[in-house]
Amino acid sequence: MSEYLLSVGIDLGTTTTQLIFSRLEVENTASAASIPRIQIVDKEIIYRSDIYFTPLLSRAVIDVSAVRELVEKEYKKAGITPDDLSAGAVIITGETARKENSEAVLRTLSGLAGDFVVATAGSDLESIIAGRGAGTAAMSKKTFGRALVNLDIGGGTTNLAVFQEGDPADTSCLDIGGRQIIIDPQTMKLTYVAEKVSILAGRMNLKIKEGETASIGDVTKICERLALIMAQSLGLAPATEDLDLFITAHPLKHSWQFGGLTFSGGVADFIYNDYDSAKPFPYGDIGPLLGHCIRNCRPFDQVERLIPQETIRATVVGAGSNTMEISGSTIAISDASVLPIKNIPILKLTDDDEAGDYKYFSSRLAEKASWFKDEGEDTYQRIAVAFRGVDNPSFEKVQELARKVIEGMADYLRTNDLLVVAMDRDMAKSLGYALMNALPHKKIISLDTVKVENGDYIDIGTPLANGRVVPVVVKTLVFGK
Repeated sequence: MSEYLLSVGIDLGTTTTQLIFSRLEVENTASAASIPRIQIVDKEIIYRSDIYFTPLLSRAVIDVSAVRELVEKEYKKAGITPDDLSAGAVIITGETARKENSEAVLRTLSGLAGDFVVATAGSDLESIIAGRGAGTAAMSKKTFGRALVNLDIGGGTTNLAVFQEGDPADTSCLDIGGRQIIIDPQTMKLTYVAEKVSILAGRMNLKIKEGETASIGDVTKICERLALIMAQSLGLAPATEDLDLFITAHPLKHSWQFGGLTFSGGVADFIYNDYDSAKPFPYGDIGPLLGHCIRNCRPFDQVERLIPQETIRATVVGAGSNTMEISGSTIAISDASVLPIKNIPILKLTDDDEAGDYKYFSSRLAEKASWFKDEGEDTYQRIAVAFRGVDNPSFEKVQELARKVIEGMADYLRTNDLLVVAMDRDMAKSLGYALMNALPHKKIISLDTVKVENGDYIDIGTPLANGRVVPVVVKTLVFGK
């Protein structure tokens, strides 16, 4: 029997802020004799807000009151109240996540959508979220193992996400976006030039400085170079020192032969659609011109350009919550006092990560755990590690797998005292006890028969039935069609 929920998604990006409301259909897809698996089986976007410029008091401070005012206005226009909602997500992305008072925005909006699935997204998670929202992740399930890449180009950053068979495989981020140069369309004066763009202009001997009158020729040359740097980041052109300048955290960790690419974000519309050269700066920035230059950048012609499901709205999400409780058939919990816990993001390892008798398991776990590392810090978000596991494992295999989990999570465990693991196979109790013995000073939660995917979040309740089962709520990020 189906149940219907209302969900809200709020996206505060570098350039724009927007909302969507979704109606989600959920039902138990398991057989009567099986453990319940409540899934979202259908979704309908019932309201899309206007797209606003993100309100700022200065380049470093978000206008909290103005953000709440526009959100409340859109609620009224949609005819929806906070009490109507069952789930919600707010995503603070790009340069907005770096603003001094981004946490104050979350507190101000807290009454409008209840418990948010995602509060802020660092560049790695933002890349994955945008790639899923654009539909690139889903498309990669149909490309026979060939990797697809999505470039989400916003106002301040370009987030890259590589997907294989539906799973994120690599990420990177560039300080390239449509509002790296801001131009007064009336006077053609440059009112803002990002620091890295200014350095690049100096290397190219271009007259691009704040207060100067914009030269169409010079601005076009800088946009063409930014497009080439994007191609360099994908390995489609030889890397230069310019690429080193614009990478924010790390390049793609692997060399890829891409089967296709997609573009999302506000700039993407000017890659897929025509550009009006008679009005080069209709929004007072370089977004349209940058999109035009990317469209005509020859290195990108080496890879098939695919059409995404979403462009500017790719990162707007509704958080679909599986409100029915499900439980693993066996569990191991070292300290029940840590429960309940909410909104733990899932790090799901792929079948390939577990292949070869777990030869690469530890290294790939460590690499993917770094996606959840706080930017500029040595700390990590709390995460739940999910993987398939082994049918009927021997004692030796359980001990080996425990060692590999600990090796892969070694850096994470330096700053976190809670380790959560979730498996498809029925081996949570044995693996959990192995982890407890090896990590006596850490809190361990080990669950099984819990079906989760990358991008999901879980709530874990207090144990039931004399501690034999634990309620788990799986929350899935739901992207617009």
